[in-house]
Amino acid sequence: MDLTGKTALITAGAGGIGLAIARRFADLGAQLCLCDISETAIAEAQALLPEALILRADVARSADVQEVVDRLVERFGGLDILVNNAGVSGPTRPVDEITDAEWNDTLAVNITAMFYMVRAAVPLFRAAGGGAVINMGSVAGRVGMPLRLPYSVSKYAVRGLTETLAIELGEIGVRVNAILPGLVDGPRGRRIIAEQARERGLSPEDYTRLFLHNISMHSMVQMEEVADMAAFLASDLAPHVSGQMIGVCGNFESYRAPLTVPA
Repeated sequence: MDLTGKTALITAGAGGIGLAIARRFADLGAQLCLCDISETAIAEAQALLPEALILRADVARSADVQEVVDRLVERFGGLDILVNNAGVSGPTRPVDEITDAEWNDTLAVNITAMFYMVRAAVPLFRAAGGGAVINMGSVAGRVGMPLRLPYSVSKYAVRGLTETLAIELGEIGVRVNAILPGLVDGPRGRRIIAEQARERGLSPEDYTRLFLHNISMHSMVQMEEVADMAAFLASDLAPHVSGQMIGVCGNFESYRAPLTVPA
């Protein structure tokens, strides 16, 4: 894989999966524009990727998104790859305990922000004669998760956004795909496990065993695996891969909200 000469924009790119993708893209020769809401993460990422343009932005605000795209154009002149990685986990509670703010905030970051970013990027793709969009979905948008309603609904919406954009933008040479990670071994994945364990009266260790037992490969996903898939989808090795929901999850489809710890 080779991304030399390509410019990539990665949202929430200063930490977690976004930073793993950024580092992989940099290794492959891409020019990088990252945006993130965390100033601490931005400072740490800038030290790791000194050549990257890293900006603070709240991608749930359309004005922030347009500012990022404008700054990218000033620095690099155009765009080849958009990775819509920004997302929040939302509340871990029964539906009747979820507040208006929690519902609205989860959908604003997880799906509306993707719309804002694609809307701003499409003129650049049209000028370039093509490009690649990679949306970060989740297996929670394919099998659903109890106690995670806003998150699951937002990730089902990512699937609809991806499939529709692939149809609409294919005629201008833009490929649109979604990556659906499973349980990722990182701070966010560990926090979600701890929250779900608490809701069920279990220890994080017991709930992790229970959770992994109900995934075919009985293991967590590494952030670098997601980054490798993103690199493939962004590269010229995937010229006709579009409109696809690609799981990096160890076959999470066997998950069925288990309630007891296996012996």
